[in-house]
Amino acid sequence: MHRPSFENGNLKCVFVGDSIVGKTSLIVAYTTNGFCERYTPTAFDNYSVSVTVDNKPIKIELCDTAGQSEFDSLRLLSYNEANVFLLCFNVMSQSSFQSIIHKWLPEIRSLSSDIPIILVGTQSDLRHNLGKILELKRYGQNPVDLKLIRKFVEQNNLEFIECSALTQHNLKEVFDLAILNALQQKKKKYLPEKQKTPTTFKESFRKLVTMTRKLI
Repeated sequence: MHRPSFENGNLKCVFVGDSIVGKTSLIVAYTTNGFCERYTPTAFDNYSVSVTVDNKPIKIELCDTAGQSEFDSLRLLSYNEANVFLLCFNVMSQSSFQSIIHKWLPEIRSLSSDIPIILVGTQSDLRHNLGKILELKRYGQNPVDLKLIRKFVEQNNLEFIECSALTQHNLKEVFDLAILNALQQKKKKYLPEKQKTPTTFKESFRKLVTMTRKLI
């Protein structure tokens, strides 16, 4: 797997997860301020946005990957030169979260152990939707428990955020978090060792960074 490069002012964010969890909807909502209501299977799609971080322009490549097993080889190619991974699951789907645990995180960690990973819970607007909750209960299911998610996140040293492409709740925050994690990985290389503790660095770095976005 090729190592990520920052010299050209670009960042690559790769979205990974089961089919129909809402990866495409997140990207479309962020890049167009719209919502993709009809599901279209993805093989491999690229989107681009331009952001300004501390008055410096950065082009962000957003890679939307396929969750189907028949696209495994193509998906792995998209991991090359990734600066951050976003592992997506549907908060109303236990199976999509189990896939994160047993498939997606092991797949990424087997290729790289030091590229930042964000765990993204999609469709958060449905977590408190009574109709959807009752529908799940008819099949003996429940929304993915937040305590279980937080335990998994802590055990695997991940960032976590829930969002909704439909309502755009936490939508911008997902992408800001991904960009900051990718940039902070670069900045760490230039800090003295005593300043590289994750909490101290993360807090100080986020205070210094201001970000604006332009669609391209």
